[in-house]
Amino acid sequence: MARKPPRWYFSLRSPYSWFAYHDLLSRYPDVANTIEWIPFWEPDDQTQELLDADGVRLSIVEMSRAKNFYILQDTRRLAEARGLAVTWPVDRDPNWEVAHLGYLVAEEAGLGREYVALAYRARWQQSRDITDRATIAELAVELGLDPGPVADASDDPAVRRRGADTLIRSHKDGLFGVPFFIHGHDKYFGVDRLRAYVAKARGQEPGEEVELGWLDEAGPLPETIRAGGDAGHAGGCG
Repeated sequence: MARKPPRWYFSLRSPYSWFAYHDLLSRYPDVANTIEWIPFWEPDDQTQELLDADGVRLSIVEMSRAKNFYILQDTRRLAEARGLAVTWPVDRDPNWEVAHLGYLVAEEAGLGREYVALAYRARWQQSRDITDRATIAELAVELGLDPGPVADASDDPAVRRRGADTLIRSHKDGLFGVPFFIHGHDKYFGVDRLRAYVAKARGQEPGEEVELGWLDEAGPLPETIRAGGDAGHAGGCG
């Protein structure tokens, strides 16, 4: 059996995935360029039917009110530490198929990472609704893609099937939250485990310096920008 490539699972919904994305590109671009990028999201009823047919139940639990408020605080702290401005999105009955199946279409066109950049910017820095087809259509146009197939990807049975297979893959990989990193048999959960994952991906020996967090090696922090906007929903799933 062929060895599975190193990979990471991200969600366009999750602020922690956004931070991992930021750190990968700004601090560890060599690793970002060599690992596989795989989206994860909460399925809607139609995709869940496909998963049920394959006997797959994802490890998704409802977020408690206490955890929701914690993520609001934690996200603000982590964003300020990176000098990132955050505008809190408000999710009203979101369907996460729209943004994530749109990613699969963009990825097939060779613009997956560019799509992720625009989606994270739209959600976390412009407070736009990335579950709105009109928003995804605008991102597609910005990428030079035909907006129809990207924004309406959830209407395409073939893309739906590919999306379900992607979620089934996450289930087989033992994913229980995002960001989730895998290298061989080793798994790492959370943005705070990214440095250890990077060391593994680079073939470095584990040690105390590897276990230090992002801030431990960051040096003087950049001038921070106060987060603002609506704090009504954390939007995180990991």
